[in-house]
Amino acid sequence: MFGESHDLLHEFPEHKERIHQLKMENHHFARLFTQYDELEHEIHRIQQGIETPSDETVENLKKQRLYLKDQLLAMINQH
Repeated sequence: MFGESHDLLHEFPEHKERIHQLKMENHHFARLFTQYDELEHEIHRIQQGIETPSDETVENLKKQRLYLKDQLLAMINQH
């Protein structure tokens, strides 16, 4: 939804402790988390009208964000 936060702590508040622990102990998770966070901020800027890329670019960014979210959630659930 427009303007809604999709950062991992808002998406999965029940996993807050696991997310923190994985960020501190797992370099791969931390790297993916950073990539996800950067994508989230970029999409948020687009939704606010600060950036105006093509619709195709926006859809690709959202697909990347979803892919990263799936990977991160899998790692959270395995932890």
